[in-house]
Amino acid sequence: MAMAGAGQMAGQPVLILKEGTSRSIGRDAQRTNILAGRIIAEAVRTTLGPKGMDKMLVDSLGDIVITNDGATILKEIDVQHPAAKMVVEVAKAQDDEVGDGTTTAVVLAGELLKRAEELLDQEIHATTIVSGYRKAANKAIEIINQKATKIDPKDVKMLKTVALTSMTGKGVENAKDHLADLAVKAVQQITEEEDGKLTADIDNIKVEKKEGKSLLDSELIKGIIIDKERVHTGMPKKVTNAKIALVNSALEISKTETDAKIRITSPEQLQAFLDEEERMIRKMVDKVKASGANVLFCQKGIDDLAQHFLAKEGILAARRVKKSDMEKLARATGGNIVTNLDDLTPKDLGTAGVVEEVKVAGDEMIFVKDCKDPKAVSILIRGGTEHVVDEAERALHDGLSVVADVVEDGLVVPGGGAMAVELAKQLRSYADSIGGREQLAIEAFAEALEVIPRTLAENAGLDPIDVLVELRSKHEKPDGLAYGIDVLSGKSKNMMEIGVMEPARVTTQAIKSASEAAEMILRIDDVIAAAEHKPSKGEEGGEGGEFGGGEEEF
Repeated sequence: MAMAGAGQMAGQPVLILKEGTSRSIGRDAQRTNILAGRIIAEAVRTTLGPKGMDKMLVDSLGDIVITNDGATILKEIDVQHPAAKMVVEVAKAQDDEVGDGTTTAVVLAGELLKRAEELLDQEIHATTIVSGYRKAANKAIEIINQKATKIDPKDVKMLKTVALTSMTGKGVENAKDHLADLAVKAVQQITEEEDGKLTADIDNIKVEKKEGKSLLDSELIKGIIIDKERVHTGMPKKVTNAKIALVNSALEISKTETDAKIRITSPEQLQAFLDEEERMIRKMVDKVKASGANVLFCQKGIDDLAQHFLAKEGILAARRVKKSDMEKLARATGGNIVTNLDDLTPKDLGTAGVVEEVKVAGDEMIFVKDCKDPKAVSILIRGGTEHVVDEAERALHDGLSVVADVVEDGLVVPGGGAMAVELAKQLRSYADSIGGREQLAIEAFAEALEVIPRTLAENAGLDPIDVLVELRSKHEKPDGLAYGIDVLSGKSKNMMEIGVMEPARVTTQAIKSASEAAEMILRIDDVIAAAEHKPSKGEEGGEGGEFGGGEEEF
């Protein structure tokens, strides 16, 4: 130890971290992290609500994405700062969990960080703030569960209202009514009941998009669309009363496992060899035919010769069908996926009213439709241009997600910032009961929640202060719970009456993920970033270090 000290005294610095490592400590680290989180929130803030604007994102290759969807925006931006990345993860978690409310969650996380900064400036310790935030978040979720309205999952009108709320302001205004109808029908079709509980997994809804026509021409198929064409032109284009074989093995002659040489010494032997190959393939096709199938979907390859025999038998076949599509086909047609042709029996076949190959926007696709009570369905989205179709798909994803959430939970809350104002009001009185320094953190949480109605108002060109004052006074009344801002008229109205509502799950998840991310960022008091990696001559163009260059690169 003395040696190191002596070294220091002789003017020799002690190197612990690698040269070039940057380090920011204490308040500095907190400040930069909070700033980074807030900048991310600012980036998506203007897209919130029915009057929110869109972002045009251009990547390094010049590809363009035009969207209003918080998760998509943050996924497309190349974020360098580590704290900013944590806020991006909030959007991802929100999208994976409930499928909507991504912008709300991110804006809330940014606002929680902003309010925390004000408390840090008042010398309140970060752990006190974190503990207050945690209490506030738990209390808020408890309040939501108490105040949520129970609805019947079979109430189509209600489900459609929820779908419409999530799609408003998503760039599909002229067709949102039509798309909301599709979303409700699709989710209701794939809903299953287990032990008295309803489950709706939207992975069982396949969304295909094709440019051309308009959004109003989008349709729901009671079955599955496969983006493949039939393997042989001699096959029928359309098969009614289809009996469908789903096979996960190749209709080809497999090569030998080991490197084997087959020595053929005479032409007769070669002919016998070829005849045997043909016989084996014919036998495979005969097995398909014998099961009674007139449509075949194969997950692997189909040999040219097998295609010829299938066409002669009048069987419509497609090959190399994706595994996920095979599983959806099984759910839609009631068939079983068979891994060995020998096991194919009439019991394994699925059924569909019609299987036909249709040309959509210049590409052939196979439609398996009119299935009997399918537990997987498809939606075909049409639209004028690529960007319109892409944005419609994102809007539909939100619509499907919220309908599924409501079907599973049966709980809705009023939208338009109504819930945020109510939570803020209740959290303020809760804060008084806690007292001490944590009270300030809980009050800060309440203030932060009001960023939702404030942003809705700002994006609609209204005065946020007037709006908040009006909303707060409405919520003081006994029946004020459902009052939120109707951005179209600029007045505060009862959201349940004008049909603006969202699943309770969206709001609870937004509060959970935003508060957890804010708590995590606040607890960091030391950022040690490795030196930027300079590519040596042997390495081709390496990117900057993990955390990006200087501190300003958010």
